[in-house]
Amino acid sequence: MGIKSYQNPAELLVKEYLLADSFIPYTSIICGICACKMVYDLTQLFSSVYFKSYPSLPKIQRTEWSNRSISTFHAMFITAMSLYFVFWSNLYSDNQYAGMVTFRSSALSTFSLGASVGYFLADLGMIIWFYPSLGGMEYVLHHLLSLAAVAYSMLTGEGQLYTFMVLISETTTPGINLRWYLDTVGMKRSKAYLVNGVVIFVAW
Repeated sequence: MGIKSYQNPAELLVKEYLLADSFIPYTSIICGICACKMVYDLTQLFSSVYFKSYPSLPKIQRTEWSNRSISTFHAMFITAMSLYFVFWSNLYSDNQYAGMVTFRSSALSTFSLGASVGYFLADLGMIIWFYPSLGGMEYVLHHLLSLAAVAYSMLTGEGQLYTFMVLISETTTPGINLRWYLDTVGMKRSKAYLVNGVVIFVAW
């Protein structure tokens, strides 16, 4: 009985506020930032246990190690969502008669873009905080432009299809990050490094 008394207000909070159309952009941004923090912390935890070379790395390299795991996680998430919306979702299908495709959006598409905005905010914050160790001005400009474009599409609902098309390019990010990991742990001359380079080339 006591659990149900808490359950109903909680469900009301989620349905009427957190997942209400007007709140989805802000909820998704917060979720994106929290996911980045969670991935960062878990990476530090698992890396210190399963990678022998991790504890011996300089502090800034350990920070970049965890930062790149966030980048990889975001890339896999947004690539999967982008591929889904561009190729498999009915949202932008010709069979849909919901107005011009340029102005079509859904709660899920908006949430996905919002989570991406959360990532760009978190990553930009880290780049600025550790500047220039995690990237120079080109990284700052890249993130600012990406942030502006994705946020505009998320907030207005305009051009989401084309935004997802561009975000498919995140496919190469895990490979680029893996290349850095292999180089950092001294595997630059390994077959894995060579194969990874070929995969990145093909993906581009």
